[in-house]
Parts: sequence; C-alpha cells; structure tokens
Amino acid sequence: MSRQFVLALPALMLLVGCEAESGPLPASKTLSPEKVASIAATVETKYPDLSTELRDKVLNTVVQSIDNMVFVEGGQFDMGDFGWICESDEKDVCTWPCGQEPEQLCNISSDGNDDFVHFVKLSGFYFSKYQVSLKEFDLFFNAKGLPLFDSEKRKREDLKFRYQPDLPAFTKSWQEAKDYCVWLAELSGYPIDLPTEAQWEFVARNGGKHILFPTDTGSLDFGKNYPNEGGGQTFPIDRFPPNPLGVFGLAGNATDWVNDWYGEDYYRHSPAENPKGPETGIYKVKRGSYYPEGPMSAASVVRRWPDNPQQDAYYPGTGFRCSVQTAGKL
Repeated sequence: MSRQFVLALPALMLLVGCEAESGPLPASKTLSPEKVASIAATVETKYPDLSTELRDKVLNTVVQSIDNMVFVEGGQFDMGDFGWICESDEKDVCTWPCGQEPEQLCNISSDGNDDFVHFVKLSGFYFSKYQVSLKEFDLFFNAKGLPLFDSEKRKREDLKFRYQPDLPAFTKSWQEAKDYCVWLAELSGYPIDLPTEAQWEFVARNGGKHILFPTDTGSLDFGKNYPNEGGGQTFPIDRFPPNPLGVFGLAGNATDWVNDWYGEDYYRHSPAENPKGPETGIYKVKRGSYYPEGPMSAASVVRRWPDNPQQDAYYPGTGFRCSVQTAGKL
C-alpha cells in the first residue's frame, strides 16, 4: 500500500462516516471533498443535539458561503472622497475626472470632514459576492437555539413580504453581524470576518479605481442596475447585475456593516498597509446605501455610522456580508 493512499485514508473514512450519518455531502466549487467532510464533522461535533436536517442545512450554508467568496487581488489606491464634477448626471457618469481640473471638483460625500484622501495598500482577500440572506441569518439563530426576531410580525399577512428568505438579512446591532461571520469561521476553519472599511471601498471601486457608483457600469440605470427612485422595501440579494469584480448589491438595497470603528480623524492618520480602523470608538461603520435613500448616497466613497450604537429594533436596511481574511488560496 502506497504512503499517499495511507495518508488519504483518514479523510476518506471521515467522508464515508459523515455520509452515513447525514446523507451525501454537498458538492463544492471551491473546497475538496475532504475539506467538506472536515466541516461536516465540525458541525456534528458542535451541534450533536440538532436534527440531522438542521445540521445538513448548516453544512450546506457554510459550504455555499465559501463558494460565494470572490478573490480580490491586493493593490494600492487613494481611499476617500476623490471628488467629482459638481453638476453631474448619475445616469450618465463620465470617466474621472471628467476633463476638469481637481480644484473644480466638489465633494462626493456630504460629510467633508471625515473623507480625507489617503494612500492605502491592501493584501489580497476574499469578499462575499452576496449579502447574507435572511434565510441564512435565520438558520444561524436556529443553530444557536435563539428565537427568531420579529416572530409575531412574521405571522402577519400584511408583513410577510418583509421576511422573504432571499432578502438581505437585517440586523439590530453590529455584534450580530460580527457573530455570524465568526460562526462561519469556527465551522469552516477559515479566517472569516466582516470586511474592513478599506476592503469594502476597494471592492466598490472595482479595485480602487475612480468609480462613482458601485454598479456594473459605474452609473445608475434605474430599474436595471439600481432600484427605481422611491422604492419602498428591500429586494433579493441577486436582483441586479454585479459590479466588474462579481459582487452584488453594494448600494441601493441594504447597507453593509464593516469591522471598523468610526473615527472622524482616522483617515488623516490611517496606516498605509491594511488599515483596520481605530482601536476603539462609539460607532461602527456601515458602507453602501439602503433603499429609501437618494442616489448620491450610493456613491462608492460615502461613509456612514448609526445614530445609535445599537438600534432598538431590527431594521431591513442594515445588512452585512462576510470576507475571508487571507491572500492564500482556499
């Protein structure tokens, strides 16, 4: 018997054992069968009291979440409000800087005191092409033995549209988003976390380019790559085309929590390599825009933070997505 075959036996036995316990393991575009079997074993060990059906759902969600990660090559860019033509048409965005001298450009963001342009260099990372769905977030609550939020509201016929499984998950606090990504990390063995603010902007700007809107074209084509103005609710996470990096829903549906604390002066003192935000703060940063907002709120450099460190209810306009903090191949 060859040494290579002997080394493969433990993973093969684990794979067979997991299949016998809970049926065939899910196929993955990214992970080897041995890695999927390892995740299945972790799920079974961590949740021995869950039903086989629920464990299978957890396993499938972890595998699918990793398969949905897009690798983003590292690079350098000037992060922050790089300015734009003062009178611009969001439906027909020109190529920056639109033939104007920099002194003729206006701030993109309405908060000009915190968007200082600064040099950033990022290592490669993985970034989820989708926001976490309500279906996935509900499963997280189920696996943890927690009651689903808004349980009474979900029973109302007139509110069921708000709780469809393919809508972006909505949160009450940043910590819940953080906990979900850490949960994926614990089950998968990969360093999964919320993305940093710099990573989010780098993706929204298609690798740090001077992109005004994080859509497939860099412009807003209402009804085709961005919701029609005056939309009254969130919509499925894959409704509109992705940006050139393959990432969906970076604006116009629900905002994304990122890992960073907000600091008004942080951009002026940020380290150049892989910045992670201030060490402490009052507010966590959100990026992107949500459905009731005007078009300019969707710009790729706009920063935001909650009025309240923790909302008093679950709000459908506040979502999140996860990332894998490694430049190595999964």
